[in-house]
Amino acid sequence: MKVFVGITRIFVGILFMISGFIKLNDPIGFSFKLQEYFSAEVLNLEFLAPFALAIAVILVVFELVLGVMLIIGYLPKFTLWSLLLMILFFTFLTFYSAYFNKVTDCGCFGDALPLTPWQSFYKDAFLLVLILILFFNPKLITPILVPASHRWVIFLAFMLSFLFGYYVLMHLPLIDFRAYKIGNNIQEQLVLPQDAQKAEVEYRWKFIQNGEEVVIKNNGIYPQVKGEYLGVETKVIKEGDLPAIPYFKIEKNGKDRTYEFLAEEKLIMIVAYNLRNTETQGYKEIKLLTDSALRNGYTVIGLTASGKDKQEELIEKFDLGFEFYQSDETGLKAIVRSNPGILVLTKGTITQKKHWFDAAEIGL
Repeated sequence: MKVFVGITRIFVGILFMISGFIKLNDPIGFSFKLQEYFSAEVLNLEFLAPFALAIAVILVVFELVLGVMLIIGYLPKFTLWSLLLMILFFTFLTFYSAYFNKVTDCGCFGDALPLTPWQSFYKDAFLLVLILILFFNPKLITPILVPASHRWVIFLAFMLSFLFGYYVLMHLPLIDFRAYKIGNNIQEQLVLPQDAQKAEVEYRWKFIQNGEEVVIKNNGIYPQVKGEYLGVETKVIKEGDLPAIPYFKIEKNGKDRTYEFLAEEKLIMIVAYNLRNTETQGYKEIKLLTDSALRNGYTVIGLTASGKDKQEELIEKFDLGFEFYQSDETGLKAIVRSNPGILVLTKGTITQKKHWFDAAEIGL
């Protein structure tokens, strides 16, 4: 039992550290997921939405440090109670999301390992069993370091976690797991690969034959039967693959300009998903960069989900030399974790990607 508890302890601790680190690598992305949970359609806790980023950072740092505490055997009772309460909450949350189909991805491992709602629940249920084993065997969780060093190890873990979180907030995620990472071509990411799995759909055709309702099931071909046609219902038996980027559009006055801009040899995109809460202090750097880019023959566009009034207001305030185009807010949030953020593209391929704070590092 001691060996089993020891292996379980290491496994759970490492899993919590990995999960915490992945989310800490992209705290803004995790805060978007928390906002989704806080929405009226899910938990109806909208008053927490403005604090989503702070909650995200505190939660993932605590998760990561709990993993360290479990492995080194520091404050076992506090650690086990914290782990148990955390996993009970997440197990309930993932079951609620899966059963009611509220949130399609729990964000447990960020964009590094997207999980379906039921996969998330099964993962948490498995972890709950392991943590319960540890919870009822606290005496078997003994320190692996000199007890006097524990506080310093935990202090160091907290400090490094917060410093890392601060770094990625002021720049961009150290590791980019999304489809918009440097080197990817957006046009290629919009298309399903040839070996992609197609969705399996069952068609249920309803007819009246000899005064009785008859249902014929197939894969979509209209049945060659006699009788009065009543209608058809469809049911997805197996979900198919989606493109890495399921939706991306650049529009202006209702006209789709996506592929026109993605064909440009030298393109800079300034992405600001919402101009109401965009970081206005960044536009001085944005103006210097974009003015220089225009002089060097670049096409420069802004992408936002905000309306024309907000676009014109920002352009006038900072004397910007480019226009904004419309795009989906959720999609823009996935492109770059900065508002505004900067992308440099060559015929649709992302060659540079920066936080506005690092605008001066863009090479033209």
